[in-house]
Amino acid sequence: MELKKRYRPNVAAVIVSSKYPFECEIFIALRTDIENAWQFPQGGIDEGESAKEALYRELKEEIGTDEVEILTEYPEWLTYDFPGKIAKKMYPYDGQTQKYFLVRLKPEATINLQTKVPEFSEYKFVSYAEALEHITYFKRPVYKKVLEYFKQEGYL
Repeated sequence: MELKKRYRPNVAAVIVSSKYPFECEIFIALRTDIENAWQFPQGGIDEGESAKEALYRELKEEIGTDEVEILTEYPEWLTYDFPGKIAKKMYPYDGQTQKYFLVRLKPEATINLQTKVPEFSEYKFVSYAEALEHITYFKRPVYKKVLEYFKQEGYL
């Protein structure tokens, strides 16, 4: 008998700088707990919380600001499995099911990675073409799908 996999409900933010739409710079950050793992800000959805509420809360917790404007969202939830080493840390979940949002930083937003529990040690804005080069391997297929969708829809 095969056990059913458990996926953690999660939100993720593809952040473009406040220069958007004149310049398309995408925010990526380096995790503190996984070597050389660049990713978009993301986090779990708490019980009773909507995906949008979780998005704003997670941005405040991870990058020190929730001063963003939601431009659009990916139309479906996307799922991926954790690699073995990370799966142990994230027990009882086998992976995550995520809702992706494309957000623009407001001009007055200030990014601060020195949050209560820092998840990132550094960040940078990269071009669309560079974004996938930096992203950690196990998230790349989902990120590619999301970025291609936002590009196809005329956002990136």
